[in-house]
Amino acid sequence: MDKSFPITLGLQKAGLPLILTSGKLKNLCFLIDTGSTHNILFDFVYNHFRDEFKLLDDTQSLMGIEGQYRETPTIEATFNFEGKDYTSTFSVLDASEAIKQVQEETGIQIHGVLGIKFLLENKWIIDFNKLNISNYNE
Repeated sequence: MDKSFPITLGLQKAGLPLILTSGKLKNLCFLIDTGSTHNILFDFVYNHFRDEFKLLDDTQSLMGIEGQYRETPTIEATFNFEGKDYTSTFSVLDASEAIKQVQEETGIQIHGVLGIKFLLENKWIIDFNKLNISNYNE
């Protein structure tokens, strides 16, 4: 085991497993979603930090929060969490209404979703008994 990081703050504040980034993309709040097949960066974040991302020549068909499929641009993003840089691909999605509702209910603005793809790539394991994330390196 490399390290473990608590997810208690997000669970206490919003009832959601959340992490905050540091580095160039400082204070971005990502929801860790074991039910999401894609990593998602919300379009308002992409538009604000556009120069920090690499736009890839790829689109993905993704079901939005409202249940409709749409083509989304794909980007590569690097962010820092607990002193380590993580790079992965993300679909850019407009989820303004859903995010607005979460922010109104919890006071927390979510900037994106880290899905199964990210968890597998980085060997992150969520332990809901201990309320932490562990990453295992070979």
